[in-house]
Amino acid sequence: MVGNSKTEYTWFQENTIKLTWLSWHIISLISPFHSDHNQLMATSPETQAPLLDDVVHGVFDCNGNAVRRSTSGGWSSASFIIWVEVAERVAFFGICTNLISFLTGPLGQSTATAAQNVNMWIGTAALLPLLGAFVADSLLGRYRTIIAASLLYILGLGLLIVSAVLPSNSKLQELLFFFSLYLLAIALGGHKPSVQAFGVDQFDNHDPEERKAKSSFFNWWFWCIYAGPLFTLPVLTYIQDNLSWDLAFGILCILMVLSLLIFILGTRHYRYSLKRDDESPFVRIGKVFVAAIRNWRTTLPISSIEESRGTLSHQSSQQLKFLNKALLASDDLKENGKFCTVAEVEEAKAILRLFPIWVTSLPYAIVIAQFLTFFTKQGATMDRTLVPGFDIPAASLQTIVNFITIISIPIYDRIFVPIARAFTREPSGITMLQRIGTGMFISIICMVVAALVEMQRLQTAKDFDLVDKPSARVPMSIWWLGPQYLLIGLADVFTIVGLQEFFYDQAPNDLKSVGLALFFSINGVGNFLSSYLISGIEAATSWDIALKIAKSK
Repeated sequence: MVGNSKTEYTWFQENTIKLTWLSWHIISLISPFHSDHNQLMATSPETQAPLLDDVVHGVFDCNGNAVRRSTSGGWSSASFIIWVEVAERVAFFGICTNLISFLTGPLGQSTATAAQNVNMWIGTAALLPLLGAFVADSLLGRYRTIIAASLLYILGLGLLIVSAVLPSNSKLQELLFFFSLYLLAIALGGHKPSVQAFGVDQFDNHDPEERKAKSSFFNWWFWCIYAGPLFTLPVLTYIQDNLSWDLAFGILCILMVLSLLIFILGTRHYRYSLKRDDESPFVRIGKVFVAAIRNWRTTLPISSIEESRGTLSHQSSQQLKFLNKALLASDDLKENGKFCTVAEVEEAKAILRLFPIWVTSLPYAIVIAQFLTFFTKQGATMDRTLVPGFDIPAASLQTIVNFITIISIPIYDRIFVPIARAFTREPSGITMLQRIGTGMFISIICMVVAALVEMQRLQTAKDFDLVDKPSARVPMSIWWLGPQYLLIGLADVFTIVGLQEFFYDQAPNDLKSVGLALFFSINGVGNFLSSYLISGIEAATSWDIALKIAKSK
């Protein structure tokens, strides 16, 4: 049995935790970690007696006991969780950033086929969090799901190493490589919705200070997961392009192992959400839809429902009215207790209210899919000379997105939000929907700029008679692509962070992982749509070229 006294810590655990806190102190001057760190170091079980208001309700520690605010949760616990997410993001971007180069290189695929495969894989990886959220919220819990997903992630990276050392263009290499990729997609499906939801769980929404920290958490979460790849992607892409792919995959595997160990070290400090002992939230919501469909012809007014089952608020009763009929039940169902409660109907309505935002965010996801595929291939055909004798990898320009993000997040959180708050009286400066819309507008400008640059690139290729020479370098600097990468990074600061906070905030308490999974699925469906768009454009242009050739004959 693990005790709560500091004297029961081992020397190794105690010093490792201190080392973790010390590493976060590097960014403490611009982040909110610093004050929480000092508070935790100043309060300990030996120096402060338990206080009633120090107990955090609705959560427990790893042994199932009540937890104290001063010795659990907050930024100190969230820092352990952020480490594992940063490592996962470094691993993911270390694979997908230059994946199109591996597919067109060692596997010998065409650019269009490789782009479709990249989009299909990223799309699958972004949709699987819906399944992972079900596992986390209904079966294993978030902590265990993170452990299981991390182990599966490590296995997938290990298999990628094996596939990279096999003979190029062999069938065995292709089969093992794609098997490893989709194994990683399954691991990511369990990892993504669980880690971020578990991180937000470390903040008490009923405490004013922690509620403010929770709003800031989404900004700094995004900052951290972009700061990590910023410093590692240039090195990884250089290793992939100039040394070996298996070495790059090996580095990522070791990084994931270390992050899992750090995550486990924080086990005693985490706050674990209380799970209801009744049926799964998915079953409850499904029951509401079944009951609403069964009663769709019933015209009995809602006011006739028993008061013991609660009443809908006026605003809720006027929204999604067809679900209100789920509250109606025959006498035999009432006797058996097989009826829907108001709380269950509210849960179902909360999930449905997310879908209009989900649908309108899909075009943004299609835009984001381009900088991982065609932006990279654009750069590969351009002049990439940094200094004589050294060409920068085309994929390394993606670090501009990371660079803009880590600069913009502190400015947004520390300067923009306080100024905007003074005018709008909104705790977050502007509403979540306003933030999302601002990023979407910036993404429109980004695609206009990208189209103009591509027109110039094609014209340059025509001027130098390089149109039918895919291996030739167009005499046009790769830095022409800089503005479109810069705009993508700025759009992410607004839209991606805003969407994360919106889908977590609006989801029911028992379905926070599902809310985040719906956010991740936007990227997944967007990548599938991008793949279909590529196929359609390729078919249309191929047909047009065939007609021109036929007419010339």
